[in-house]
Amino acid sequence: MSYTYKNRIIFMGNPEFARYHLEKIVGANFNIVAVISAPDKPGGRGLQLQETPVTTYAKSMNIPCLQPKNLKNEAFLKTLKDLDADIQIVIAFRMLPKVVWNMPAMGTINLHASLLPQYRGAAPINWAIINGEKTTGVTTFRLQHEIDTGGILLQKECSIEPQDNAGTLHDKLMVLGANTMIETLEKLFQKTLHEKPQIELKQLKSAPKLYTQNTTIDWNQKGQDILNFIRGLNPYPSAHYTFNGKKMQIFEARFYEKEHKKERGLFFSDQKKYIAVSVLDGYVYLECIKLQGKRKMNITDFLNGYNTTDLLTLKL
Repeated sequence: MSYTYKNRIIFMGNPEFARYHLEKIVGANFNIVAVISAPDKPGGRGLQLQETPVTTYAKSMNIPCLQPKNLKNEAFLKTLKDLDADIQIVIAFRMLPKVVWNMPAMGTINLHASLLPQYRGAAPINWAIINGEKTTGVTTFRLQHEIDTGGILLQKECSIEPQDNAGTLHDKLMVLGANTMIETLEKLFQKTLHEKPQIELKQLKSAPKLYTQNTTIDWNQKGQDILNFIRGLNPYPSAHYTFNGKKMQIFEARFYEKEHKKERGLFFSDQKKYIAVSVLDGYVYLECIKLQGKRKMNITDFLNGYNTTDLLTLKL
């Protein structure tokens, strides 16, 4: 028998990751009285205004949706107060001022795609794979002043398989996160869940925002580390390197460990079957790439479209 929760909830979020959580929370009969998401922004061909996935879903369900530009705007704050929420949920939204996150009687809870306190920051899924972790997870916690530092409510673990990339792990954590958030809400409303402070470990790994500078491949690393780097940035924003002035995005690769004395650099087969990069402890074979000005393609299709002279211009 289904149960409808009467507690008033405001949900805040932007991307598909947040939209999935909102859909599952609504499906579990929680009382979402309003949604807050980013204003529509120009995008795509023609730069037409585009809604966030959260906004689109809220409208499809006739849930009131607020899209404030300024979270400290007096009119917005009055509207927020008048909604009289018991609790707020924020997932993949933006930093909230204290006047917003401290407003509901039960505070504001967040979901982070890592086992806090590890991987605080904007890109926990990517950095867990880049660093070669075998396990990650999700954490629900209560917001406070410093980002990702609030008291922990629930944590659930998730394995990182060798074939996982940022995209597949994102989807696994999205499902796990929604289930964890629903369990968190149920236990909070039943008053059977108590938060615990985050334990400050001596060695904390961070998850900073991804930029051009920190997504560039360092071919001076060991092959497995390079492979993890590529996996951790696939499909977005992608690992990349500039070959002779041309940016190459690398989405998939494999590593062949071997002691060798071959000079470092980029190598091609005479039969146009592979591109390999000689690294410290073997060879990294590129399998799916996108060269500047070209479409994304597997390595065979890429090589078939190039003549030998063109290939020779691609140098580390």
